[in-house]
Amino acid sequence: MHIVIMGCGRVGSTLARILEKRGHSVAVVDVNTDAFRRLGPDFGGRTVKGVGFDREVLLEAGIREADAFAAVSSGDNSNILAARVVRETFEVHNVVARIYDPGRAEVYERLGIPTVATVRWTADQVMRRLLPTGSEPQWRDPSGSVLLVEVHVHSDWVGMRIGEIEEAADARVPFLFRMGTGIVPRDSTVFQDGDLLYVGVDKERLAAVEAILSGPPPRG
Repeated sequence: MHIVIMGCGRVGSTLARILEKRGHSVAVVDVNTDAFRRLGPDFGGRTVKGVGFDREVLLEAGIREADAFAAVSSGDNSNILAARVVRETFEVHNVVARIYDPGRAEVYERLGIPTVATVRWTADQVMRRLLPTGSEPQWRDPSGSVLLVEVHVHSDWVGMRIGEIEEAADARVPFLFRMGTGIVPRDSTVFQDGDLLYVGVDKERLAAVEAILSGPPPRG
């Protein structure tokens, strides 16, 4: 894949190096040529000076051959404008934009532009570790009706099968996190002490599911 990245800050440069190590072709765009130093001496991709919503800059970065575009500069407006230009003018459909303003991120998500709301994401990650229940979901669909949530599970559930947990909570467990590794469980997978459980649930049932799993399993 050829991937164009706008912004060579910490996020953009890290993303570029990771993608290149995975064998992808990468072009990085930034208005400050000094920023390209973050890529390191071994970076073999293209570096282009300019803004990611300038047609000539994008062409130099190989946008016509691009399979994906990431706008991760420090400016919300620049990121959104670049994402729209790339999608609407060059018809690159796999785009994502980093946004600091969570309200603005929700608006563009509804318009079909995937965003990462940096401040909101960081706050959510901290809150999940402070509060066992009631925290923000890991993922929600654009309508906000379906959620993926890390759920606190009472220790008495340890030793039960995932299928039994799903039936009791009337929810789905698409994956769990065990000893630093993600696992897609089967019905027969046994819930172990220390597992982090991720539950897919309708928004209106979230409180009920959290209430069920945060207490001991119902008898019978």
